[in-house]
Amino acid sequence: MKIAVSSKGNSLESELDARFGRAACFVFVDPNTMSYEVVENSENLNAPQGAGIQAAKTVADRGAGVVITGNCGPKAYTVLQQADIPVITGVSGRVKDAVEQYKNGELSPSNGPSVDSHWR
Repeated sequence: MKIAVSSKGNSLESELDARFGRAACFVFVDPNTMSYEVVENSENLNAPQGAGIQAAKTVADRGAGVVITGNCGPKAYTVLQQADIPVITGVSGRVKDAVEQYKNGELSPSNGPSVDSHWR
């Protein structure tokens, strides 16, 4: 299983991005080996609308088993739920610390979106 983490940078040391749809990139981490792949989210950073939906589709298409982020809007949340991908919100700090927290059972999936649509 891969964990998709919204990130401000392109490494495990990068800060988690509080924005899901407009995150700078997504770091896909294998929690067993901590190997990772970075997927840029540049096409959605300045999108006038639909950034969350497109970001959710990117994450689903890349085979994420769970998403860790700061906030997730209702449209992105719906797309991820339809793909059976749990969403964990309210997380901050470094990407690798978020993954470790998940591995240690310290993070739980959200019951719904954490923000209204069009949050920046």
